Amino acid sequence: MVRSEDHASGTASLEALLSIITERRADYTERQQLDAETVKLMQAAGVYRALVPRRFGGDELSPADFLRLVERISTADGSAGWVASFGVSAMYLSSLPVTTLEALYAEGPNIVFAGALFPPQQAEVVPGGYLVSGRWQFGSGSTGASLVGVGIKAGDGPASGLPRMAVMPAGKVKIVPNWDVIGLQGTGSHDLVVDKVFVPEEWTFVRGSPPSIDLPIYHYPAMALAAQVLAVVGLGIARAALDEIARMAMHRASITGAPLLAERAHVQIELAKAEAALRSARAFFYDVTENAFAVLCGGEALPREATNLLRLAASNAAQAGADVARAAFRLAGTAGIYSGHPLARFVQDTMVVAQHAFLSEGTWQSSGRVMLGLDAPPGFP
Repeated sequence: MVRSEDHASGTASLEALLSIITERRADYTERQQLDAETVKLMQAAGVYRALVPRRFGGDELSPADFLRLVERISTADGSAGWVASFGVSAMYLSSLPVTTLEALYAEGPNIVFAGALFPPQQAEVVPGGYLVSGRWQFGSGSTGASLVGVGIKAGDGPASGLPRMAVMPAGKVKIVPNWDVIGLQGTGSHDLVVDKVFVPEEWTFVRGSPPSIDLPIYHYPAMALAAQVLAVVGLGIARAALDEIARMAMHRASITGAPLLAERAHVQIELAKAEAALRSARAFFYDVTENAFAVLCGGEALPREATNLLRLAASNAAQAGADVARAAFRLAGTAGIYSGHPLARFVQDTMVVAQHAFLSEGTWQSSGRVMLGLDAPPGFP
């Protein structure tokens, strides 16, 4: 049971976080990463303990509750939402041995974990573990992490075809700042370099492998949730885009003497269509999420078809987010073309979300194959 004072404290911490994010989002873009204070506020708001078991001091939220938290942060800023989404890492880490998890959370549940899985690098098998070296891309949030995981191959690799992740203190990892992109510029998704770091066997796991802790949340499909936490960022940004164009419409007049945006028929029509599209994608997204978790809470295994719907809803949400942001951008006319305009940023951020490998065009094909009873790539659905 959540005590009222705990709820009030959590709400206040989240409001403080959202205020700082709104104030500093331009700074995140310029610095290509979040600052240390923002990360600490994310810890205080429960981002990193949300999916940690109560036995380790965590909040043990449902998937839908965590997704709503990420969505709300994303409405304030897409890059901040993207970094917050990696609070999902508690799900991956649940595949570590229980003794390792006890050591991991010995000082509290607010562990900031960042990972870079691809491309998996060949690790040397040594007594007791692995000697890890290599370079990995897309280390989102690594600049504020205390713990980092990297993808490795060892021997013939796991039978599942999924890579193993080696977990180590962030101090053993070199961050190479090279995140030069058009959207989600503040995520700090730089390259990670590791040079001959020994990682004990018990600090490695196969991503997507069975959990060591028997709780409904840890039986939720890890790879599906990995896609969902990114897709929901797009939903949050799209909400911000529609709110922005609605504000503009009530005040922006044309230099040609045309009526206010709000008084133009095509603006009214397209805004209504975009609102319906966003709400429809969001409803599908949370409906399948809550239904899947209810099945798991009932002690039943989740059917492959239900897991596939989670992936399908995630891809749909990412695409809808990008489409809605572009619709808002188009309605803004020339005002939106300036690099510092919020709608320009919203479009670029949602485009990057939809380009992610977990949400890109190929995932639609994979989902369709599952619907037709055909095989799909490893880890899908």
